[in-house]
Formats: sequence, structure tokens, C-alpha cells
Amino acid sequence: MLPVIMLIIALAARVPLKRAVFSAIMLAAGFAGVFIAFDFFVANISPAVQQLSRVRGLNFPVLDVGWPPLAAITWASPLAAICIPLVLVLNLLMVATGLTRTLYIDIWNYWHFALIGALVMTLSGQLWLGLSASLVLAVYCFKATEWTAPDVLRETGLAGISASPISVNGLAPYTACVDWLFDRIPLVNRISYNPEQRSRHRPDDGQIDLLDLLSEPMVIGLLMGLALAAAAGYDLKQTLEMGVHISAVMFLLPRSAGLIGEAMMPITTALRDRITHYFPARSELIVAIDTGFLMHHKSVVVTGLLLMMLAIVVALLLPGNRVLPLGDLPNLISVMSISVLMFRGNVFRAVLAGLPVIVTFLWVASEMAPLYTTLAQQSASFNTRDLGLITAFTDGGHQLRFLLFSLYRGEPWAFAGVLALLGASYVLWRRAVASNRANAEQSVRSNA
Repeated sequence: MLPVIMLIIALAARVPLKRAVFSAIMLAAGFAGVFIAFDFFVANISPAVQQLSRVRGLNFPVLDVGWPPLAAITWASPLAAICIPLVLVLNLLMVATGLTRTLYIDIWNYWHFALIGALVMTLSGQLWLGLSASLVLAVYCFKATEWTAPDVLRETGLAGISASPISVNGLAPYTACVDWLFDRIPLVNRISYNPEQRSRHRPDDGQIDLLDLLSEPMVIGLLMGLALAAAAGYDLKQTLEMGVHISAVMFLLPRSAGLIGEAMMPITTALRDRITHYFPARSELIVAIDTGFLMHHKSVVVTGLLLMMLAIVVALLLPGNRVLPLGDLPNLISVMSISVLMFRGNVFRAVLAGLPVIVTFLWVASEMAPLYTTLAQQSASFNTRDLGLITAFTDGGHQLRFLLFSLYRGEPWAFAGVLALLGASYVLWRRAVASNRANAEQSVRSNA
């Protein structure tokens, strides 16, 4: 769907036909490459995690089936057919009235909005309550996408683009507050490990030191694969193959993601120019797309890999946890991508901040498993036979969706949680204002 939609948008924005077609094909190829790499990753890592659980005699009664089944369940919901056009109209109205600069064209990820609606509708039995929850989450996502765009520009050089999924932007207020806190902790505020920056500024003298090696996603992938295979009791041949396979994924993933960013630039530039021409007051629009275009950023990939290993360890030790990360484990790279950019590529800060995120993912995913299982059983698109309780580690355990769902359940703590979220969102907004000003000043200096 996305390449077709982008082709239509490109032609409407008067991108030359040859360039528009080529960009759409490049976009499709980039996303296909990302998904191929992820599928290969899951095919290698899932048996290892399952064997690790058996070898260590562990029992986790809730199965992590990953985000795709949740998406399929959501699209099959009767609410989705109404929710999607409503959210689209809401976005266009907010853009037209100046309430947001985000043009949310990532139709696929509208399923995130429909999911909270389906959960609330299942709870209350009221369609209008479910739709209201979807629209509330959509408004929040539009603004969070807008407020994180300066970080994308600063760290990647891509103007007018930001990540679309609420599973990514939902962490932005938390990240803004944690980054503010890190800046004020002695010693911690001076620690920085930034693989992306090292790769950009490393002198081309043919010398490679240890930090250079540890800045390479391929090396991190190799070490991760070897460690996981050894913990699962693989023999030498299987262990070496696991290391090489994960290393290969970490090489192919950024290459595929680079195509997405390259394909989007002429389309977003032309789109902004056309809208600015007809509506001068609506300049500097932010186009929201999936996080695939960030998978080339070394700090994003390294953070995701380290957190994947830590997630397995935390799951094994965390009291009250009933799920072992499996199907949704690779999604940590995507989920933490915007946070990594907000930390200016500092993997040390991103991993430290990611640990509480992992803990709450596990608790919420365990808590919501019965409801996800009920939704799956009501859907003809997903076969739940012999699966028992199901959930998804990241998307099923997403904190913001759980907060909104708890608010609709009338739980007292959720009202306090919403106030905390509003306060954190204010910090995020102030940060975005300061970042926009800094980016503008940097642009003026560069032009001078």
C-alpha cells in the first residue's frame, strides 16, 4: 500500500513521472529488504530463545506472537473500517487549521489507533467510546511526530520527516524527561558512546581500534549471536552460524533502510513545496512514515541489539513477568529509534533509559494477554488453537496505550498518569522549540 500511496502523492505534488516511479520502486525495495532482514533474524533467533527456555527449565505461559498478529486482529475488527477514514479526516482538518504540521500518510500504521479502539470497544461494548479512544491517541501521535522531527533532522539530515508509529512516539515524553535528568547528573552527563558519530568522524587511516569494532553493528551482531547460541546450548557449528547470520542481518538492514530515506526525500520536498505554494501559512510540514528509514543509523541498531540481549535477561529475572520476548524482540530496534536520536545517538543513555521501558513492556504485555487472546479468538484472521494466552512484547505492552485503556476503565492511577504525561509532553514541546531554533541557527551559519 505505502509505495502506491507515495506514487499517487508524488504525482499530485508534480514530481516528474520517471522520478516518482523510481522513488516508489526504491521505497518498496527498501521496505522489502528491511522485512526480509527481520524475517531472517526472527527465523534464527526464535529457535535459540525457545531452546534457551527449555535448557534452563523455564516456564512462561504467555506466548509472544509479535506485532503482526495484533495488526491482523485489529484490521479484522469492525471498528477499523470506521476508524481509518476518521483518523485521516482528523489529520487533514488539523493540518488545514494549523493545529499540527504532521501529514500522517503512513496508512498501515493506522492499525495502532484502531487497536486501542478495539480494546475499549471490547471492554465497554460501545463503538463510540472505542472511536473516541482512537482519535485521542491519533491527536497525541500527530503532535509527538511533529515534536520529534527536529531530532531526526539534527541526527540524520533528513528534513520534514519523522517516525509515524505510536509505539515509537509514545516514548518521546519519557525520553525528553530522562535526557533532561541525565544532563544534570554528574559524571553520567559526560559519558557518551556514539557509534554513528564515530563512523562519521573516524579518520581514514586504515587503523581500527577496539571502540571502532564495537561501533560496528556487524560486530555487535556477531557477538550477540555467539552469546545467545552458547547460552542455548548450541554446538560449535550452530554457534558460529548463528553469529554469522545475525552479523549479516546487521549489515543488510542499514543498506535497505538507506533506500527508504533516499526514496522519500524528493517526494517530501515536492509535497512541502506544493502545499506551501497553495497554503503559505502551512509551510514546513512533517511527513510521518514508518521507522524503516532510521535502520541505517548505527547508534539505533547497536542500541536495539544491546537491549534485545538485556530484554531476555530481564525477562528471566523479573518478578510477575509471564512472557519471554520472542516474536516482538527485534521490534526493540524500531521502538527505541526516535529515543536514540533524542539522546543524540548516545547509546549509553539510550540503553540505560531502555531498561525501565523493557520492564514495563513485560509487565503490561503479561497483564493484557487475556484481552489480546479474547480479541484473537473473535477474529477469523488468526488461528489461536493450541496457543494458549498470547501477547506481543512491545506493541502488546505499550505503556501509553495501556494508560489510555486504564483511563477508560476508570482506574484512579490512570488519571494521575495522564497528568504526568501532560507534564512530560510539555517538556517535549519545549525541547522541540529549542531544537527548531538551534537547527535554524545552524542552517543560517552553514549558508553563510
